[in-house]
Amino acid sequence: MTQSFPVSAPPAVDDRQGLYILLISAHGLVRGHDLELGRDADTGGQTLYVADLARALAALPGVAQVDLVTRRVVDAQVSTDYAEPIEPLRPNARIVRIEAGPQAYLPKEELWDHLDSFADNIRDFLRAEGRKPDVVHSHYADAGYVATRLANQLGVPMVHTGHSLGRVKRRRLIASGLKRDVIEARYNMARRVEAEELALAVAALVIASTANEIEEQYALYDHYQPEQMRIIPPGTDVQRFKPSDGSETGAPIAAEIARFLSVPEKPMILAISRPDERKNISTLIRAYGESVELQEMANLVIVAGNREDIRDLDTGAQAVLEGVLLDIDRYDLYGKVAYPKHHAREEVSILYRLAALSGGVFVNPALTEPFGLTLIEAAASGLPIVATSDGGPQDIVANCHNGYLIDPLDTADLTRALLKVMSDKDTWQHMAQQGLLGVQRHYSWKAHAESYLEALQPLLRQEKAVRKPPPRRAMLYHDRAIFSDLDQNLLGDPESLAEFVRVVREHRKCASFGIVTGRSLESALKTMRSYRIPMPDVLITSLGTAIHFAPDYTVDKAWTRHIDHLWTPVAVRAILDELPGLKRQPNVEQSRFKISYYIDPQVAPSLEEINRLLHQGEQTVNATLSFGQFLDVLPVRASKGFAVRWFADQWGVPLEHILAAGGSGADEDMMRGNTLAVVVANRHNDELRALAEVERIYFAQAGYARGILEGMEHYDFYNACQVPEAG
Repeated sequence: MTQSFPVSAPPAVDDRQGLYILLISAHGLVRGHDLELGRDADTGGQTLYVADLARALAALPGVAQVDLVTRRVVDAQVSTDYAEPIEPLRPNARIVRIEAGPQAYLPKEELWDHLDSFADNIRDFLRAEGRKPDVVHSHYADAGYVATRLANQLGVPMVHTGHSLGRVKRRRLIASGLKRDVIEARYNMARRVEAEELALAVAALVIASTANEIEEQYALYDHYQPEQMRIIPPGTDVQRFKPSDGSETGAPIAAEIARFLSVPEKPMILAISRPDERKNISTLIRAYGESVELQEMANLVIVAGNREDIRDLDTGAQAVLEGVLLDIDRYDLYGKVAYPKHHAREEVSILYRLAALSGGVFVNPALTEPFGLTLIEAAASGLPIVATSDGGPQDIVANCHNGYLIDPLDTADLTRALLKVMSDKDTWQHMAQQGLLGVQRHYSWKAHAESYLEALQPLLRQEKAVRKPPPRRAMLYHDRAIFSDLDQNLLGDPESLAEFVRVVREHRKCASFGIVTGRSLESALKTMRSYRIPMPDVLITSLGTAIHFAPDYTVDKAWTRHIDHLWTPVAVRAILDELPGLKRQPNVEQSRFKISYYIDPQVAPSLEEINRLLHQGEQTVNATLSFGQFLDVLPVRASKGFAVRWFADQWGVPLEHILAAGGSGADEDMMRGNTLAVVVANRHNDELRALAEVERIYFAQAGYARGILEGMEHYDFYNACQVPEAG
């Protein structure tokens, strides 16, 4: 389909001495005003980003013209704005809407068959303009595909920004319970990942927001070449997020916060996030609840989404908010903690300014934070920060020097940081000023555009680095995986652990890495950080009752629903609490699907007798004994072995290509069957005695991680995957 443009369309500025930058964003409803953020899954932050980027670049000296090319939409269901072929953004910047397929608005997953036509029509537009761009910059995978075609045809350098990545999204979709064939049918995932690989192969420059994005997300791709990547954080609207002028105290949200608090004038510890387990709100409340000094000094304000009735939310959000209420009651924090039910988008900036006006602090205690936009917004509002040391906040604090990084699982560390910020007015004022300066220098749109232009210069001078062709495994899905216990396998020998980590990283493009542990998510993460164990692709915690996927520990909700079958923990506890020799472990070791006891074998009934009593009580469960002193009771569908097999089914990895390494009774069902089993030398012999009769299981001569490396060699794991004959 060809397209003509009106004669009255504002022409590009014909300044041959200035740059002509072509931005491509194929999907979403893109316009220069009143952006419909959140209208659907495609009209989110990317649409705001590309419009702001176009304006910011066009404002720089040396830039003659910026065109933001998107798809033209003529559809009665959306505004007529999206049908206008040309929309000026400023004298030398405009949105150009190009035909691509049917005129109706289409979700991005349905655009793939129309992208070649889109590219050809953009080429026709450029030919009519009489000038080719100096650089083509694509946003998201679909635009990446279009830009590779244009850049190759025009002979100009290509820049790419992924915004989100298919390999990462696929993990989240699997965690939500979708099967591989459904993911492919609904999301065209193979085409998306192939387009991303192509974009990474062709792009002379890839722009990322954080080091974490480069190291943990782009590294999953075959065409990962970090020397081609540059960290340029997105800009922040410093007109919206700005220091307080004192007027905020009269805002409705201020009254809403105050109604919770006995002394609303105290400094405010402010947290804003979704009600998600990974945001780690529970640790923040524990830190506050266990510190009398913090309670005397400040109020705690938790803004965790909007809700009418907690019972109407999904199970994950319900659990988080119920935990908030229970912890407030546990520590008797009434009158000290505010947790409003509602807030409007425009009130977020007011909340930051209210906290700054009070002499407070913004805190982000998330388990991991890929970027940390709220931290930048807080800094732009003159509010010091305390943030997780995992991910993007490292870059923000290094650039702004306006707060402290903390271990998000260490309540004492969090408490110390909050007290340090608020207890000294000079320190607080210095950090507030540093934050304001840091945002202007690193995170304003002007700073973003200037860094962008600087990064373009080598491309424009054709000083591109020589790209070495990466080895290519033409697959979307890894064809093998390693799963290892944590304590028994990885922690006892630092030297062999370092070698194991090196080998796993070297082969991460073909093999997934998983850790399977009896520890809770919180405990496992703390231990992994302590021993510098890299984030696994899959983290199975609490003896197989929870499955989490990197890079942001997304919980597999389908698995959660699956193991809830026949699970009545109240009835289980009623039976076991009365037995001699059993003592319930601390609350931190309990979870929704794991009931844990210390067991004294000299006094307690045998495991067989315990199982008999549970059966008599009509409880269908899975009870396991570990190291002769820990009794864990799980749903009947949950175990380490069941969780590994669930992964194998969801990810399409044959069990014969999964190396499972363990050393205690809790690992036994993970190593039985068709997995490539490795029992490390430092095993618990009594509990694994039965496995010695299984001929196909490999018993390593070495212990800890060295034993796993020995097993890899035995099975030729990274090459042929030699599957042993059944015994």
